Amino acid sequence: MKQSLPAALAAGLIVATGMLVTPFGALAEETKPSSDLPLDELRIFAEVFGRIKNDYVEPVDDRKLLNFAIEGMLSGLDPHSAYLNEDDYRDLRVGTSGEFGGLGIEVGMENGFVKVISPIDDTPAKRAGVQAGDIIIRLDEKPVKGMTLDEAVKMMRGKPGTELTLTIVREGADKPLEITVVRDVIKTVSVKQRLIDKGYGYVRISQFQARTPEDMLNGIGKLKREAGGSLKGLILDLRNNPGGVLNAAVAISDAFLTDGTIVYTEGRIRDSQLKFKAAPDDVLDGAPIVVLVNGGSASASEIVAGALQDHQRAVIMGQQTFGKGSVQTIVPVNERTAVKLTTARYFTPNGRSIQAEGIVPDIKLGNVRLTRGEEQAPKLKEADLARHLVNPEEDGEVEKPAQPKPKSEDEEAENDYMLSEALNLLKGLAILRPNKA
Repeated sequence: MKQSLPAALAAGLIVATGMLVTPFGALAEETKPSSDLPLDELRIFAEVFGRIKNDYVEPVDDRKLLNFAIEGMLSGLDPHSAYLNEDDYRDLRVGTSGEFGGLGIEVGMENGFVKVISPIDDTPAKRAGVQAGDIIIRLDEKPVKGMTLDEAVKMMRGKPGTELTLTIVREGADKPLEITVVRDVIKTVSVKQRLIDKGYGYVRISQFQARTPEDMLNGIGKLKREAGGSLKGLILDLRNNPGGVLNAAVAISDAFLTDGTIVYTEGRIRDSQLKFKAAPDDVLDGAPIVVLVNGGSASASEIVAGALQDHQRAVIMGQQTFGKGSVQTIVPVNERTAVKLTTARYFTPNGRSIQAEGIVPDIKLGNVRLTRGEEQAPKLKEADLARHLVNPEEDGEVEKPAQPKPKSEDEEAENDYMLSEALNLLKGLAILRPNKA
């Protein structure tokens, strides 16, 4: 069983769908300066800076103006590059540990509004009914339009126990919804597992944290012991998983692969050109895998799904994923601040870039919820008729057959259409598997 990360991962911490921590000086040394400075544009910058200093209605500190300039320069590049002030940088480092304050949602910007990429399992937002794809248009009474993503996130954070009302536009809803969420300290458990049927395991990964690979391997080990030593198949649920530590995504893919490339990145600087390969051993010994994904599966989730799909190690089932295929490098400027800069794109083993495309499932399924039909009265049988003939092989009165025991699938499996279909497929794959246990 694999317990260690590949040696290449020791190069740096890659988080939130691929962020590599690199010293500012090292990045600057590799960046080739432009041959000609844009002197006209620099004069315009100096002119605007001077105008603001002299003519703005209120005095503005020079440092604040320069910070604004840096923030604007980075935010204009793409949705993921940003300047991290002291609070942002601290929150980023704390977030990868699995404990932080707030509502418990992964968000991005879309057309000036905050879009929910996915609510995190077992958090106030998830319990309150916030869903992936929701568009937040108001925070309490304050319109989101015009806010930066950082400003919106700061409003959503706050003292545990305090309330925040989200006004949400949801596809299919006739009018905006108001959902009140009570802030809390978010302690996420990224891996959950259970036997979903005899010999069939289910592992849910809600996000990729530093401990996720170890927790998953321990969970699979527990499932194998409960199943009597081995599993007939596994469902890996990555739905609404917004990503996280890339190292964890690589290690989890590696747990099911025995050789070949897992993912590689390409960029302009040397540190952004990485390739991760699988080591021998398969934690499932070749047992079939079905991976569940949807539109809330982003980044690191897409790395795992893409690697297992390209190696034909798993069947990908569900809906097309989010489509974030870029790598952000965290460049500490000093002890308190940093720059988050997009420095590379990542590619699946077959050379596919999923940026703005996502992973297309092998089997597409709609977002359907199963409900149990109305109970019907039991049908009349021969044994219920008065003066019926007794079976000659039975002595005395024939006992009515015992009611069948409920299936070992729990309530969630019975109501979850994708999960139910994944289990049916997994059973079929297990039957067809050669030399199965």
